[in-house]
Amino acid sequence: MALYRRGRIWYADFYADGQRVQESTGTSNKREAEKFVALRISEAQRGVYVKPVHVPLPELWERYIAYARTHKRSWKRDEQMYGNLQSFLGAPNLESITPLRVEEFQQHRVRQVSPATVNRETALLKHMLNMAERWGMHHGANPVRWVKFLPENNLQFKTLSEDEERRLLAASPPYLREMILFALNIGLRTNEIFNLKWEEVDIEQKRLKMIVKKNRKPLSIPLNEAAFGVIESRFGICHGPYVFYSPMTGDRFKDVKGALAAAVKRAGLGKVTWHMFRHSFASRLTRSGVDIVTVKDLLGHSNISTTLRYAHSNDDAKRRAVARLSTSDKVVTVVPRRAKKGKYGIVT
Repeated sequence: MALYRRGRIWYADFYADGQRVQESTGTSNKREAEKFVALRISEAQRGVYVKPVHVPLPELWERYIAYARTHKRSWKRDEQMYGNLQSFLGAPNLESITPLRVEEFQQHRVRQVSPATVNRETALLKHMLNMAERWGMHHGANPVRWVKFLPENNLQFKTLSEDEERRLLAASPPYLREMILFALNIGLRTNEIFNLKWEEVDIEQKRLKMIVKKNRKPLSIPLNEAAFGVIESRFGICHGPYVFYSPMTGDRFKDVKGALAAAVKRAGLGKVTWHMFRHSFASRLTRSGVDIVTVKDLLGHSNISTTLRYAHSNDDAKRRAVARLSTSDKVVTVVPRRAKKGKYGIVT
């Protein structure tokens, strides 16, 4: 049995079936590396050792994305996340991806995006390697299993104030102004607005009836005056199956990040993302005293724990609720003091 280092990683050098094997242990800890080698030698002696299959990460990706297109609704998001992974990891063989390398990716990526985004990308790599093991493209432990995911603060979110809303709407072109106003009053996700079809709009009942693509659950949302005003305006110039469509192409919108960024700059605002409109919708509901279960149903969340992040934003409603106690009829209950037995008798 022998160990040697390449950079910070220990490599095992042993024999199996009469052939010399050199394999990465995936760790920079010598004691852990020694345990790894001992396990491999035990496998070789028992005749169960399987030589690692040298599969490059891009080859696994081709197999994985074909699987994802069939089994996952979020496969397009996977494509974007894999691009971020590959730009850092390159095209290594699967067995050379170590926990240390994955942690280096986390440290690099968290300087650019939120911890939640880093965790989603790390989770994609973990799932890919799990599937590689299932398909016989990778043998041994999944290195991501030893990597701790980054802590996320899901209670922090940004919303748009009423003054910021007025300034942004005033700085936006007509088509973008309608979409922003609609988003602030309906709370849909970006892709749900882009993909909204007229068949999902019940004009007579002033209601949207749709299926949430994220969890495949039916969603029914009544339209308030502002949202219905946008629908009426769009219905007057109805063109094709989509409610909102690009005036340049006549097809549905795929992205309005550039137009939104330009409007934000003209309005003199800080960073504004499209998802802030959904946060603003939920926060305004809770501040108005709407119960959290109703907010959950309007947002289309499958689990109320996701909605509870907005619960802290209704402090005014909570104050009004507890203030009612001070104005209600007061009932005073007199509780007699219990007699106590002292050293020289009973003391009241």
